[in-house]
Amino acid sequence: MLRPAVRGLVIDAEQRVLLVRLCYPAGTWWVLPGGGIAPGEDDHEALRRELIEELGLADADIGPLVWKRTHLFSFLDSDGVSWDGQSESVYLVKSDYFEPQPLMSPEELKAEHIDEIRWWSRSEIDTYSGPDNFAPPELSMCLGQLLDSAAPDIPFFLHQQD
Repeated sequence: MLRPAVRGLVIDAEQRVLLVRLCYPAGTWWVLPGGGIAPGEDDHEALRRELIEELGLADADIGPLVWKRTHLFSFLDSDGVSWDGQSESVYLVKSDYFEPQPLMSPEELKAEHIDEIRWWSRSEIDTYSGPDNFAPPELSMCLGQLLDSAAPDIPFFLHQQD
């Protein structure tokens, strides 16, 4: 079964993107902030909750749905539920630059495998050669398409299998 999830492509006026770093025994990934959709939540409610918890970003200006991603991999969530992967909806979130101040405690962030939050410029993403991964792996391409033109009328679809 796929876990329903939502993520925010948080971009400031300088076209920097806010990413969170997830650390697992199998590797480390820089991902868009967000997470699972709780029962009874719609996409916007879940994304607002996630942005407040992970970034401290209240009153987010949630824009259009820009892409959908299916990511197949086995994992246990923080509630101990086993999943075969995740089905993500990614929304554009335009924001002023701010210093993230998560609502979650350091212990709660660690339980979610989050160990760092930072702004990235497009060129930093394009030229990064460090040990960490980006998720989706096509983040640089997707970001380029969105920054070089308007948000798509129809969201594009990404599919990844580990």
